[in-house]
Amino acid sequence: MANKQQAATLSVASNTLLVILKVLAGLASGSVSILSEAIHSGIDLIAAIIAMFSVRAASVPADEQHRYGHGKIENFSALVEGFLIIVAAGWIIWEAIRKLRGAHGAPEVGVGLWVMGASAAVNWFISSYLIRVAKTEDSMALHADGMHLRTDVYTSLGVFVGLLMVRITGIGWLDPVVALIVAVMITHAGWELCREAIQPLLDARLPKQEETRIASLIESNANEFISFHGLRTRRAGSERYIDFHLVVHRSWSLEHVHQLCDRIEQAIQAEFPRSEVLIHPEPCDPRCPNCEL
Repeated sequence: MANKQQAATLSVASNTLLVILKVLAGLASGSVSILSEAIHSGIDLIAAIIAMFSVRAASVPADEQHRYGHGKIENFSALVEGFLIIVAAGWIIWEAIRKLRGAHGAPEVGVGLWVMGASAAVNWFISSYLIRVAKTEDSMALHADGMHLRTDVYTSLGVFVGLLMVRITGIGWLDPVVALIVAVMITHAGWELCREAIQPLLDARLPKQEETRIASLIESNANEFISFHGLRTRRAGSERYIDFHLVVHRSWSLEHVHQLCDRIEQAIQAEFPRSEVLIHPEPCDPRCPNCEL
């Protein structure tokens, strides 16, 4: 939890600084692509604040009203972040088209080049840190924030290249064209975030490779039960929920079956620490050739 909070707070601080720098550079230069990046970073800041609070809220233990915990708050946070990215892209497109229809005077891009270069470098390090913590802590909110900032790296580099071309050629319309390209990239990133965040909200199954690994962990105890079936999985924030039916020898005592279920649960939770495992044991058919073992 401390690592999550530290990462989220760092994201808020870096985005605040970048928004201020980009707004000042955009106003000083008159560049629509720099201002579009300032808006993008402003959305980054809002998203980072949402992520910071959602990480804290999602960590609250289960209570009487929310028996399965609050993990889906992280998924909802990521969905809101994706929507905000798309809204930002729409504003950039509108502003760029308005600039294309107007005068094409080349903006003064000197300070913008420095700000865009610094922004790309800062966001690369911050996004790498967020993605690393998100992977360690299994946090959807931090992953969304990190991917959002990683998109900002690429768009900042795109604006940097566009401004450099404006400075070399003196062609003013290149600036809003670059802004349009940035908007397309941002829209794609926002759509991908929304798509990824909404799956857990709909109780979609875990990724195929995770389900395959869970099945192999169950089967590692195959010499102690007859079979298993009905494997179901879902995710809420960083929590995984796994349940299945386990067919055991009908002659076994309840204590023996309980100990077997505990061993299987521990094996799964050792590899997927934030998981809740529910096993429904069933007696084998009386005609089962192994029921007397």
